[in-house]
Amino acid sequence: MAVFIPEGYQPVLGVYDTQKAIGTLKRIFEDNLSGKLHLRRVSAPLFVDGATGVNDDLNGVERPVTFDIPFAGKSGQVVHSLAKWKRLALHNYNFYPGNGLYTDMNAIRRDEELDNIHSVYVDQWDWEKVITREQRTTEYLKATVRDIVSAMVDTCDTMRAMFPALTTRLDPEISFVTSQELEDRYPDKTPKERENLWLSGHHTTFIMQIGRALKSGKPHDGRAPDYDDWELNGDILFWNELLGMAFEVSSMGIRVDEASMDRQLTESGHDERRALPFHRMLLNGELPLTIGGGIGQSRLCMLLLEKAHIGEVQASIWDDETLRACAAAGVQLL
Repeated sequence: MAVFIPEGYQPVLGVYDTQKAIGTLKRIFEDNLSGKLHLRRVSAPLFVDGATGVNDDLNGVERPVTFDIPFAGKSGQVVHSLAKWKRLALHNYNFYPGNGLYTDMNAIRRDEELDNIHSVYVDQWDWEKVITREQRTTEYLKATVRDIVSAMVDTCDTMRAMFPALTTRLDPEISFVTSQELEDRYPDKTPKERENLWLSGHHTTFIMQIGRALKSGKPHDGRAPDYDDWELNGDILFWNELLGMAFEVSSMGIRVDEASMDRQLTESGHDERRALPFHRMLLNGELPLTIGGGIGQSRLCMLLLEKAHIGEVQASIWDDETLRACAAAGVQLL
């Protein structure tokens, strides 16, 4: 999708007020999220050892930024996300059920297509929480989604009070729908078109069960087979009135246990990963059962600060077409 600037768009906040609002929003949301989910902040790596299998391979086709570390005799990979690293951290730090961690995740996704909401630089609040086997249910997943959306709604309300020029309100009522239900309802539409049609009438939605092939033979979206349980995951989306589109802010889910990872590795044709250290530990039952996800920092800032382009809330590199279109429209990229 090419860059799109809504007709007559004028930023609600100037560049310096925007910078102040970004810092304020992030501090408020971190407090809200950690309080509702019982999370502790930890430090996280910018890169990991490429031989461990800890890096997230996203849809399986994205190339990690890789570099050699001569004095360690190893190859480093800039993280795509911390989906697997967080689970190892919970194990290493001896977290117990009901408690978890969150961290600032900064990633480089070199193969990302660039448009209003996608950048090669990705910043997320990555979080992970230890659960019991009895909590590996759709009901527990939905309850956690409600807590996260509540943290976002509270943050939105506070930002509107602190910056009166802002008018965005998030709908606290969440619709829950599976990716197969969306395909059944809109069989002749693409996944993104289905999301837009559904979100236009259900402004806060959690789309469930993402990763496995639908009746059409294609998945709603790609998910790596070795972190989310495809039956117990999903995306949180809001309707973005400014851009007129469904707007994803979080991907999350109950993580694979031994049985679901065993099944998903075979189903996706990635049985070779069983030999990697992370995967061996999980299949041997040595890692805690967890729920977790990533919440886009720039995405949430875009939505709550009413920005048309993600480059208004983060610094990155853009193609010449984007630079020209934004300059022509008076949109200042950081």
